Amino acid sequence: MANDQVSADESAVAIVGMAGRFPGANSISALWKNLCDGVESITFFSEEELDPSIGDVLKHDPAYIPARGILPDAECFDAAFFGISPREAQILDPQQRVFLEVAWEALEDAGIVPDDYPGPIGVFGGAGYNTYFLNHVLANQQQFHALGEHQAMLANSPDYLATRVSYKLNLKGPSISLYTGCSSSLVAVSSAFDSLLTYQSDVALAGGVFIWCPQNSGYLYQPGEIFSADGHCRPFDSHANGTIFSNGAGIVVLKRLEDALQDNDPIYALIRGTGVNNDGSRKASFTAPSVEAQAAAVAMAFANAEVNPDTIGYIEAHGTGTVIGDPIEVEALTRAFRTGTSASEFCALGSIKANIGHLDAAAGVVGLIKIALMLKHKQMVPSINYEQANPEIDFATSPFYVNTQLKPWLQGPYPRRAGVTSLGVGGTNVHLLLEEGPVFKSSESSRPLQLLVLSAKTKKTLTASIDRLKNFLQEQPDVNLADVAYTLQTARKKFSSRCFIVCSDAVDAADILEKAAAPKVI
Repeated sequence: MANDQVSADESAVAIVGMAGRFPGANSISALWKNLCDGVESITFFSEEELDPSIGDVLKHDPAYIPARGILPDAECFDAAFFGISPREAQILDPQQRVFLEVAWEALEDAGIVPDDYPGPIGVFGGAGYNTYFLNHVLANQQQFHALGEHQAMLANSPDYLATRVSYKLNLKGPSISLYTGCSSSLVAVSSAFDSLLTYQSDVALAGGVFIWCPQNSGYLYQPGEIFSADGHCRPFDSHANGTIFSNGAGIVVLKRLEDALQDNDPIYALIRGTGVNNDGSRKASFTAPSVEAQAAAVAMAFANAEVNPDTIGYIEAHGTGTVIGDPIEVEALTRAFRTGTSASEFCALGSIKANIGHLDAAAGVVGLIKIALMLKHKQMVPSINYEQANPEIDFATSPFYVNTQLKPWLQGPYPRRAGVTSLGVGGTNVHLLLEEGPVFKSSESSRPLQLLVLSAKTKKTLTASIDRLKNFLQEQPDVNLADVAYTLQTARKKFSSRCFIVCSDAVDAADILEKAAAPKVI
């Protein structure tokens, strides 16, 4: 396997792995399909579907909006896989459960086995407000005291989000949980970027998670607040009236570009520069945004990346769909772009919040994942729920237009480039500048047959792994089977329950897995 010859920019970081759970999509590939198809993944609950803890008075309030983007399996957790007792798992914050599982999946996507990796692997992450502890753990005093106050604190304090991952997965780089409100996960990515470039980490996991409990619940709409009046988020649109908070998680795996090239890693995209700052006190209130500070964070990312804004083709905005917030963000972006270009309406603009809602602490990394997929597939996905511009936004004199169609991302005189913004209550702003990665060349194998191996801790989970491999091969029949075989043999942890098949190509392998009553188990 080899990448095209690319100079290893010492200041660039490669995204070599990604994983996540999102409303309407339990994987990165499912999210990409939904984005391409313009799917809105918000669940609207009937009265019967709402959680029993929601009182009748609230349910019947005309201002109560019974909508949220949810994770159907958020309550499920393979505790035994991570060596966690059933009692501890029961009291453990679901945000920490899901973040741990997604971290494992992200490392597998990157082809990294922590026990075999020679360098330090860092973890940077943030989580949202822990409503599980408030509404479920404290409400069950018998369970709370049975486990013990100290153990309950360890299972629910956000301080241990990153360190629990490091402990359970044997990761020995910096392990830092950080919290800047809705910008937490993208600040985590920026911190991981810095950790790699200062050689504190050789690999870094970064991301965030947000799970509101109970999941089957809505919110009370109040005019002038951030929430949408009807459960839909319409970024930049004339009918925009707020956002909707949803549940989800995302993690990216990062390496220095030179290391990724040396290791022949497939690369989703490159991070070329970051900008992080705070609004300070020169704004209307603690929760109010600041044009000047947002613009400065964006300009800082451009300067650190040494990229002129007229070479950028797409911006994934914070884009909450609020009447005031969206115009301020477009104004800030315009000011940053005007430091290097006077051109108008050349850069596409979008926000994933229209598809899946606002993922709070996980919002930024999900926007980053969206951009990385767009750069990898060389396509721009539509920004949905947009018909006509917010009258406070003058797109004609800005560098931006809202992209509403799935279309090829055409190659220009420069590499494809994109930016992503995330903003947090309290004023911490972050912007990352991304660029398409080098083209990955699959290996060329002269062997007529390939050996595919799988392992798991139990025969039941091995069967599930077989099904996932079968589904992957059916979805991607043209995949290079030699690469699949190599990854399964060298980039997966070995467990006690094992099986193998010998096959000629992906179609043959999927057919064997489909028909075999039970592949040979060792």
